Amino acid sequence: QVQLAESGGGLVQPGGSLRLSCTTSGRTCNFYAMGWFRQAPGKEREFVAGIVQGAGSIKYADSVQGRFSISRELNKNTVYLQMNTLKPEDTAVYYCAAKRAKIEDFGYWGQGTQVTVSS
Repeated sequence: QVQLAESGGGLVQPGGSLRLSCTTSGRTCNFYAMGWFRQAPGKEREFVAGIVQGAGSIKYADSVQGRFSISRELNKNTVYLQMNTLKPEDTAVYYCAAKRAKIEDFGYWGQGTQVTVSS
């Protein structure tokens, strides 16, 4: 059974940085793509960033472009989300997700990690 585990969330002041980690129970290269999503209170879950494992292509939501960076460390089965210049509106539960094929939805999810940006 595939398991994804996020870590690295916490409380940070506006303008600060955090790095989230997502470690999988299997090899990350076995997935077609990995992604980060977030859900703020009262809002729907939204896409934040994603990486296609084979090609290494990356996509970001407009709201985080230039501030967040997704990366991977294949030998550690880990994907990271470096978040810089954090804003209060970035406050949310952040989820790591994975899918095995391009045509599939993200079917594997972590339990989420809380990120709170507040002074």
